[in-house]
Amino acid sequence: MPEGLQHISQRGYAAAEKPVRIDLELYSQAVKNRYHRGSNPDGAFPMNVAENHLCWDMLKEKIESVTRNNSIPEWVASYGDPAGVRSFREAVAAFLSEFLVHQEVPADTLACSAGATSVIEMTSFLLADPGDTAVIPAPSYPVYTMDIGTLPGVKRFDLQNHHEVYELKDGFPIHISQLEDARRTIEQQGSRFSMLILTSPDNPTGGIYAESQLEKLATWCEEHKIHMIVNEIYGLSRIDIQHPEIKSDYPSPLSFVSFARLMQKKKSPYLHFWYSLSKDLGISGFRIGLLHSYNTGLIQAYRNAGMPHCISNYTQWVMQEVLADKVFMREYIKAAQKALTDSYVIVIRHLKALQLPYNPSYGSLFVWLDLSEFLSRESEEGQHNLWLEIFEKTGILLTPGAGFGHSKKGLFRMVISCLSHQELEVAMQRLKEFIIKKRNEKPTLPLNNEQI
Repeated sequence: MPEGLQHISQRGYAAAEKPVRIDLELYSQAVKNRYHRGSNPDGAFPMNVAENHLCWDMLKEKIESVTRNNSIPEWVASYGDPAGVRSFREAVAAFLSEFLVHQEVPADTLACSAGATSVIEMTSFLLADPGDTAVIPAPSYPVYTMDIGTLPGVKRFDLQNHHEVYELKDGFPIHISQLEDARRTIEQQGSRFSMLILTSPDNPTGGIYAESQLEKLATWCEEHKIHMIVNEIYGLSRIDIQHPEIKSDYPSPLSFVSFARLMQKKKSPYLHFWYSLSKDLGISGFRIGLLHSYNTGLIQAYRNAGMPHCISNYTQWVMQEVLADKVFMREYIKAAQKALTDSYVIVIRHLKALQLPYNPSYGSLFVWLDLSEFLSRESEEGQHNLWLEIFEKTGILLTPGAGFGHSKKGLFRMVISCLSHQELEVAMQRLKEFIIKKRNEKPTLPLNNEQI
């Protein structure tokens, strides 16, 4: 055992040995050498961490106004409800009802804690037993593995429902027969299929689930006593698919409908919803996540076990005041969606010109692009080497494909909301130069000529 790890538990040793994600060291390096048009024009572009900086100035001004013009209430200095103080949950419920769900979300169905990671961990801990399995359609957020596994002890099963990005053009090809097959496989392995976790809009593909598809999946889960959770953390980070430069990518457009609407209709103890203010509002550092469920036992268990995961009362007070200003929130969401769409169009314009495959996004902060054309070998090692080469030669740090659980190698996630539009143009120009140079070299794998 390495020095310094001899005096902790086996769980501590496992946690110390396994980093949260493999790209954090390079991320720190890229941040220290970040591009600046004037002072560091050759700097790096960290585009691997899902942060949204597009309208921070607008929100920052509002937060400063709240803290400058209002006295701090007395309750802020005291203990509160571990699931979120009542006034905060009411403000969040009203916000979700008005802007995301378009239907009433009762405050009593919410439990809040310090960030989406906490919510995922807590929900998994309370709904599943150690050794159970959560099924997650691939590709999906790599850190789900640790969020559901490190403390809850839940295994991750990556459901393969497609291989090429063009297979997603009409939505996620997930069928009940695939869930049945997954259930049989999991049971044969001595485990129990206890949770189905979906993300809509999706991380990393940007896809969404049709309302009818969600209903079919929910009905199957209820019949088999499997908990279905839809993570809508990017629910308001949506792309304007009517934009003239990208409209042709959506010949049969889907409409985003919040899963919470179906939950209200069914009021099932097996249907749940995750959300956070981290992405849509670009305040990941505020650590605000929430669970919405009509399962009263789950909400009570969350409250009883939630003290170590509480959001600070000061944060709750500030954000309840911000969320309560519906005129401001409407203006903010409109501005944020326009800025996100503009970022997306910049990236897609370049990808189209370069004839690089990508999945047309309905929302989220990402573009999921296929660079498998440039793999030296179709393997984890080949994918890792390409990721490093892109960073070393362009300064662009993408999220590596490892951990997304997808069958195809050579796909990468690009975060488009962490740079200004000017910075994004520079980054895409660098990527263009890299691609052209690679294509002038002898190709190692045949081009993928499928049309998206």
